[in-house]
Amino acid sequence: MAVRDGLVVWVGADDVGRSQFPGAGVEDLAGGFVAPGFVDSHIHISATGLTLSGLDLRPAASRDHCLRMVADYAAAHPDQPVWGHGWDESSWSNDAPPSTADLDAAVGDRPAYLARVDVHSALASTALRRRVPDLPAAAGFSADGPLAGEAHHLVRAVARGLLTTTQLTEARTAALRAAAAAGIVAVHECAGPQIGGLDDWAALRTLDHGVEVIGYWGEAVTTPAKARALIEQTGARGLAGDLFVDGALGSHTAWLHEPYADAPECVGTCHLDSGAAEAHVRACTEAEVAAGFHVIGDAAVSAVIAAFQRVVADVGVAAVARCGHRLEHLEMVTAEQAAQLGAWGVIASVQPNFDALWGGSEGMYARRLGAARAGQLNPLALLASQGVPLALGSDAPVTGLDPWESVRAAVNHHTPGSAISPRAAFAAATRGGWRAAGVRDGRMGTLVPGAPASYAVWDVAELEVSAPRDGVQRWSTDPRSRVPALPRLGPGDAVPRCRRTVHRGAVIHG
Repeated sequence: MAVRDGLVVWVGADDVGRSQFPGAGVEDLAGGFVAPGFVDSHIHISATGLTLSGLDLRPAASRDHCLRMVADYAAAHPDQPVWGHGWDESSWSNDAPPSTADLDAAVGDRPAYLARVDVHSALASTALRRRVPDLPAAAGFSADGPLAGEAHHLVRAVARGLLTTTQLTEARTAALRAAAAAGIVAVHECAGPQIGGLDDWAALRTLDHGVEVIGYWGEAVTTPAKARALIEQTGARGLAGDLFVDGALGSHTAWLHEPYADAPECVGTCHLDSGAAEAHVRACTEAEVAAGFHVIGDAAVSAVIAAFQRVVADVGVAAVARCGHRLEHLEMVTAEQAAQLGAWGVIASVQPNFDALWGGSEGMYARRLGAARAGQLNPLALLASQGVPLALGSDAPVTGLDPWESVRAAVNHHTPGSAISPRAAFAAATRGGWRAAGVRDGRMGTLVPGAPASYAVWDVAELEVSAPRDGVQRWSTDPRSRVPALPRLGPGDAVPRCRRTVHRGAVIHG
């Protein structure tokens, strides 16, 4: 491959290239696997960095273990508020999160905010709660347990305000450095008033780093003028991302048609009804701005589908499809709904690692919904078969940044028939991310002459052979097939290790 001025100018056989470019600098990659750079289509940079550089509770194996980790961190950082992420009581044997009293015993009279792994509920110490005077009246309040909904948003905003500028800058830099080290050249930051606010997004936009940050602002609008004004104000690519219609299954806040199997009185939380969603889609469509929503539960998906359906009926399919509207997560979707989304050109930003973490007959999904409903979650093959464009993301810090793990999860889905091929998964993690961001030149995310030189070099244990173990032809090492090889991505295979990441010709890692 020959690169000049940040562009791929030639790809071919080594001897031909050396003769065509006799004066070029040559670097032998010694068997390294070269592939287009990854795009993470859903991330929260500051929160990811705070997890990487601070208190990561994802390894906690029990409530007591979690509290020990919190106490140890608080003791080691006596002059800082405690900010942590990642506890997941669904993986603990006693299946109960710490109480406010438990947290106070671990941190004393200090502000502490500990987000659940899905970031849709959190524990807050009494010292932090006291800083939010209206907290007891907010929806989702619990005196001695995790806070959800509006109560969570209020306490999260106050907790963020206690972090120093230095802490946040270091966190953002750490997150982008980790992304580059994972072979990621661009990320879709899902920002918004209830995420980090305008200050956080403004700081991210000015951060000088080689990873390209594409922003989405999750705020509902009702008029085209307001849509255009928000795009102008934020510089975002669209009014999409985490515009919450509902919450998450782990926190019992995803909005369902039928109650949770392990909480029969609960159907989750509706943050944005179908009428408000329709107004947002209509305003953005008229302004030719990408709209989108966070939707997980089947009631949330139905509300948004109905909103799109009414807008399509009024303005036509073409007007809707040209905007590149998108839905985040889209875990509970029927065949009929998938067909509608495919017809309307709506993009699905999906997180296969959700299934890897919580799918299967013994996983969190099955406990929350029962095995039958859980087996229908994250139907990647259904979406792809109905023409819904897929873009893969991590939702970091909810799951890890490694894009090969996302690709592997998409290929090895817990539910038979819901997986997609390695080729489709890799495309969704590269070209799919650029397409979701509105880049449709046919070159970005590929390594062909004229494409930006955005790629990663990997150390790979083994490539997929032309006759896979399951007998299904997917990728081939035979050069006559014109199909690139990919690393083996079975459940027990080692994922590739990134040696170098290059974006638009500039080395950003390695």
